[in-house]
Amino acid sequence: MNIAVLSRNANLYSTTRLLKAIEERGHKAILIDHLKCDIVIHENKPAIFYKGQPVENIDAVIPRIGASVTFYGTAVVRQFEMMKVFTAVDSQAIVRSRDKLRSLQVMARAGVGLPNTAFTNYSKEEKNLISQVGGAPLIIKLLEGTQGLGVVLAETQKAAQSVIEAFHGLKARVIVQEFIKEAGGADLRAFVIDGEVVGAIRRQGKEGEFRSNLHRGGSATVVKLKRSEKAAALKAAKALNLPVAGVDMLQSSRGPLILEVNSSPGLEGIEKATELDIAGKIVEYCEKNYQKPRRRNTPTQLKE
Repeated sequence: MNIAVLSRNANLYSTTRLLKAIEERGHKAILIDHLKCDIVIHENKPAIFYKGQPVENIDAVIPRIGASVTFYGTAVVRQFEMMKVFTAVDSQAIVRSRDKLRSLQVMARAGVGLPNTAFTNYSKEEKNLISQVGGAPLIIKLLEGTQGLGVVLAETQKAAQSVIEAFHGLKARVIVQEFIKEAGGADLRAFVIDGEVVGAIRRQGKEGEFRSNLHRGGSATVVKLKRSEKAAALKAAKALNLPVAGVDMLQSSRGPLILEVNSSPGLEGIEKATELDIAGKIVEYCEKNYQKPRRRNTPTQLKE
């Protein structure tokens, strides 16, 4: 197979691991920077050009689309879909997962356990928002935030009102979420591939930090999930139609609560903690689900 990894940075751990895993399984690995692709739309003949060359004879694509380039990145993935190329994660699922509010609504409809959450477009409803999630302390999140950025812990009602007012004054969209004290600044990351939890870690925030993101200095240790936690992770990934996903959840007194489902989860933390070949499992998923065409040609040789 000719498998392309869509990534802006060849030196990222996740990118290098995927490229290596593709080659180790006997396939042709091709790196494509999706921001350097041109999308050409002709009737019955969609095409992609990369650095002036047509991208042809790609069998499967593994998207690694950063949150800051979701619009263009998913447009490129969508074009591959129009060209009948198998994608490990489809464009619509990426878009759905990147919209925090929409993804929470979809998961709630599917019966996934979630922290109580509130959202408004009206800047005078701070007190009502706070009461809807059980009062302070509470979490305030930017809808567009990633890797723990734009996430604030408001420990008092007055502080919560001030932060919400400040965000609204900047025309920033935020959600307000209950604070799960018993989680103790830790969360669980379950890695889901093709309807199976293939690995899990506990991420613990550094001392004095309520955010457990590894990018914020948190640490990762391997963990064995409870049956209820595995079921919650699979249910969340299925609700968002994500065959490859990192599902983040909190352990609470009322069971696992899903925080977020990541459509381009990083591989470094989970592979180093679990010593599992997660990249290889993603490639294996592509192998199992790829529909071999009737005719095969030499893969496109792309300029680096």
